[in-house]
Amino acid sequence: MFTGDKYCTPGIRSRIPVYLQNILWYMIETMVVPHKDDLQVFQLEGVYEAGKWKQKIVHSQAQSDYSQSYAICTKSIFTCKIFVIDDRTHCTMLLAEEY
Repeated sequence: MFTGDKYCTPGIRSRIPVYLQNILWYMIETMVVPHKDDLQVFQLEGVYEAGKWKQKIVHSQAQSDYSQSYAICTKSIFTCKIFVIDDRTHCTMLLAEEY
């Protein structure tokens, strides 16, 4: 799963920087689960830790229960929900409101 061609919707391209898109793809590629669901979900928000704002990313999937949280240092904070869908021929990253 998630090995096909990768695409991003116009909403992702206009609102989410490429470095952050690449981090999300990497999180999918490196997750350790018995089965990767064809729908991956990322919730992005800011979190204040150790005197500075960080980008919090919660990565989850419904089937084969999985949830992992990350906090990374970035210059800009993004707040949104992102879906990544694998339809067996290609993978698409999109904002929740584009679904």
